[in-house]
Formats: sequence, structure tokens, C-alpha cells
Amino acid sequence: MAIPLPKEFICSMREMLGDEAEKLFVALDTPAEVSIRLNPAKPAEVFEGESVGWSPMGRYLAERPQFTLDPLMHGGAYYVQEASSQFVAHLLKDDDLDGGRILDMCAAPGGKTTIYSSKVGRSGLVVANDINRGRTLALADNVQRWGMGNVVVTCTEPRYIGDFESWFDVVAVDAPCSGEGMFRKMEEARTEWSPASVDQCVERQQEILTEAWRALRPGGKLIYSTCTFNDKEDEGIVRWLLDTYGEELVVAKHVETADEWGIVRSEIGPFQCFHFYPHSARGEGFFAAVACKSEGVAKRRTPKARRKVFTILQGKDLAEVSRWVDDSKSMSFRCVGDMVYGYDNAVIDDVTHISESLTVVYSGVAMGQLFKGKLKPEHPLSLFVGCNKSVVPFVEVSLEDALDYLRRQDIDAKQFSEGINIVAYKGVAIGFIKRIGARCNNMYPKDLRILNL
Repeated sequence: MAIPLPKEFICSMREMLGDEAEKLFVALDTPAEVSIRLNPAKPAEVFEGESVGWSPMGRYLAERPQFTLDPLMHGGAYYVQEASSQFVAHLLKDDDLDGGRILDMCAAPGGKTTIYSSKVGRSGLVVANDINRGRTLALADNVQRWGMGNVVVTCTEPRYIGDFESWFDVVAVDAPCSGEGMFRKMEEARTEWSPASVDQCVERQQEILTEAWRALRPGGKLIYSTCTFNDKEDEGIVRWLLDTYGEELVVAKHVETADEWGIVRSEIGPFQCFHFYPHSARGEGFFAAVACKSEGVAKRRTPKARRKVFTILQGKDLAEVSRWVDDSKSMSFRCVGDMVYGYDNAVIDDVTHISESLTVVYSGVAMGQLFKGKLKPEHPLSLFVGCNKSVVPFVEVSLEDALDYLRRQDIDAKQFSEGINIVAYKGVAIGFIKRIGARCNNMYPKDLRILNL
């Protein structure tokens, strides 16, 4: 990289790591690894690449392809995610969370959210929050591509999330940080770093964790992570948690790691801590710590509703919408204005409480709108893993046609049946199209289209 490492950073790493610091500095000026994580609910093909040791669905790629020109990425068959960040899946590897509740406190752009979404299954619930409206829109797009239909994306300050006391089996805080772990991948991370920004991040991290702790149920697991190296934001925050909540903290189930992974382990009280340094582990800089809240009796508190959001779908409209999913008896359907959303029966009450109290950007699966008793399907429905693909024709197209579709260009209508069709590439749905006679109406969302490359 042309931009040198900040001098204060160099000094702090030499003080913290000793002779190892020089190896880190060399590694930070080498090319970063390229990695993805496959979607277990959307198997498409065998991706070439070496497996990520701590992430069974992770793959290292030999080079960085043009992901924008891969329809499988747009269809949610995989997520482009840095390998170290995938370690949160390993932290939950031995936890039975099917049907569970996970809070992703600082969720955008959504990589870890999609991990949690797969972990809890269709009958579980992930609440993914970010305070920046623009970032939550990107988060919602990634959640829709992943297609599990079990995420509520919110945009609110952590204190309002904390009012849902003792709600969640797992609370994950991937905290805003000084970003030292991104020094290899992003030049701007080097220019934006300063000792003052570290101190500001520490204050913010403590504020977020205070609310995260309230939201965690007794016996639940806390995951704290950053993409930085320094002691103040990593071990320092863990020590602060121990000082603040010491009597309520207990050790989580032991997390096994292999020596060849190159992860630096430590323990601080009940916390198991894990450091990823690019000179020893195959990934970018990352830190994670995990512990549990002690068992006990705590009332699950729900804040007072501020508004009524949902109306219940009934009668013929319910029958029409139900046929679009593979297991309609397990789902509930609600209207927000004229848009119909689908949710698993197991989470509908919780989603209702959240929607009535917080600012929700997206939730469940957007099914579409009803016109004269027929559903006009919305794009996220095509990506939903529970979409009933026998309702309309499921049409495999070539790479050329798939890319033209994703650009919202015209493609040959002859391959489609009259009316609505699902466009698919290598077995993965990428959207809806409607054939009208000799032409097609491309239903891919304008704001998602690929610009010509």
C-alpha cells in the first residue's frame, strides 16, 4: 500500500506484541485473502477453493472474481465475507439454536446476520439493528438475498433495543471500532485512524454493550467482536465487562480451535478471547470474546406499543397468498399498507411487538400486493427459501440471459410461459419475470440492477 501505517499504531503494536509486531506490519502490506461463505439453504454447485478451517461453509478463492457479474451472488447462493469474520459461526457451532432468538446489535452490512439467520432456522428470529438508515437498506438487501425470511431489520439507538429485556438467547455486538484490522484491505482505514478515534470507540462500545446486556436472557450467550487489534477496544472492553457485570458472568462452553488456524487465544475471567492477526491466521484483523450470563429468573420485558402496524390477512386473500409458500400452515401473513409479509407462526407475536415499538426497515419476507384477488409477487419472494416454486414456471437461463435480466434488459421471451415465471441460474432463483405475448416484463428491481460493466 502507498499509505504508510500510522506512527502511533506502530508504537502501540510494538508495545503490545513485541517482536511479533514486525511480522504484523509486513503482513499488512501484502494482498488480502479473498473468501466467501456458501448458503446452506441454496446449494448451487461445488465452489472451487480451499475450505476455511473455522467455517465449514467458507471458501478461500485463488483470486477475486467480478462478483457483480455472478448471478449466484445476486441469488444469495453465497455471501462475500472476510474469513476471520466467519469465526462467529464457530463460536455458535455447538449451540442448539434452531428456533432461537439472536440479536445482532451492529448488523450492517449483514454478513454476520446471515450466519445467525441460517443458525436459527426458519422458525427462529434474528433482530438485526444498525443506527444508520443508509446502512440498514444495504443490510435489508443482503437479508433478502439470503432468503431465510426470519430477520427483522431495525434502525434505532441501542437503548431502545435494550428495552426488550431478557429477550434473546444470543446477543452479538460487532462493535464500531477504529478498524485497525482493515489496514490491509482499505487504504482509508489508515488515514481515518487516530488515538482519539480509539477513545471515542471505547466510549461507544461501552454504551452499546450496556444495552446488549439488558437484552440478553439469563443463561444466554454474549459475543463481542471488533475488527481492530488494540487492547483498549478488545481486552480492555472485556475487562470493563468483567468489572461491570462480574457476578452475572459465567464461562461459556469451551470453544475448540486448531493450532494450524493460527488464532491467538487468551482468557480474561470467564471470557474466552480470540485474536486474528494477518501474519498468523488466514484472514484480516479480528477479535472476538464470548461468555454467558448466569442462569436466573428475570422477567421478559416488552416495551409499550407505540403504534399498530399489522392487519391480518383472511379469507380468499389468505388462500391466494398461502399457495406461494411451501408450508403455508407454518406461516402467518400480515399486511402493512397494501404490502403482504410472511412470517413463521413461531415468531409472529415477537415480530408484532418489535414492529409496534421500533423503527423497522424490513422484516420476514415481502410477498407482494393483491390485485383483484391475485398476488403480484415482490422480488424477495423469489429469493425466499420457502417459496413454492411449483406455483409458476421455474426457468433455467444461460449466463448471458441471467446477466441481461439483472441489468433489466430484454431477454428472449420464447423460453418463458405466459404470465409470471421465476428466472433461475444453476438452480438458484434470481427473480421474477412476466411474459406478455411475444415480450417480457422484467420485474427485477430498478435499484438493484447491474450497471453496465
